[in-house]
Amino acid sequence: MAGLQQTNSEKILLSWVRQSTRNYPQVNVINFTSSWSDGLAFNALLHSHRPDLFDWNAVASQQSPVQRLDHAFNVARQHLGIEKLLDPEDVATACPDKKSILMYVTSLFQVLPQQVTMEAIREVEMLPRHSRVTREGHIQVHHQQRFSQEVSCFTFLLLSCCSEVAVSLTYPLSLML
Repeated sequence: MAGLQQTNSEKILLSWVRQSTRNYPQVNVINFTSSWSDGLAFNALLHSHRPDLFDWNAVASQQSPVQRLDHAFNVARQHLGIEKLLDPEDVATACPDKKSILMYVTSLFQVLPQQVTMEAIREVEMLPRHSRVTREGHIQVHHQQRFSQEVSCFTFLLLSCCSEVAVSLTYPLSLML
């Protein structure tokens, strides 16, 4: 059951990120690993919610990945109170640690507006899924649960981890029943 909850919460979190960074053509977040390594996604996520904090074009065009990551982590620390949990050098790799990225993005989710539309969720559902090859060489594809179960699991995880966080998702109330 824990694996199911993680998958569902990742989908909601990825939907939020994609929706938040939609207006940044240089950014295409499709996962919680390589999509973050150049630093653009972190900065776009911050800038989409707080454009008053920095000049997007200056950060996007004039800095290296390590500098962009350092910039995002410093802005988040100084203006949002999020500790610098990641080292830019550890993220600026071909495949940064997924759990570390998830932890940091979840920290951003807790302090930034959390509107997630049905359209954003459907978009994430259409992304290529990762599959796993078993010892026998068969490919197992993980089946998705209904959206209502995803939201319930995600809400449960957020509320159990951060009871003070109010999650505001835009979706029909009937899906929660």
